[in-house]
Amino acid sequence: MVHHAVTQLAPDEVLDRAIAFFSSRVPLEAAFPEQRSAGHLVLRGQGGEEIAIAARSDQGVTRVRAATLMFDGTLRRFLVTLPVAEQPA
Repeated sequence: MVHHAVTQLAPDEVLDRAIAFFSSRVPLEAAFPEQRSAGHLVLRGQGGEEIAIAARSDQGVTRVRAATLMFDGTLRRFLVTLPVAEQPA
């Protein structure tokens, strides 16, 4: 499933927070960095399941797009921890 969020954080900060959040989960919900570039992060978790997160600046906000098959609940919990930014008109 694909999830979206808009935040006032910088893209790098979103990705740093994702690493901290997912590495501190209980074993079944933990995921750890596998790939990272400026604006994207791939985490790998239980059974090799993947979480892909992209964050990019756009008109003064950061748009976050994240996808996973098995970590939907945990991913939603992460996204609601991000400070919300009002979307530009």
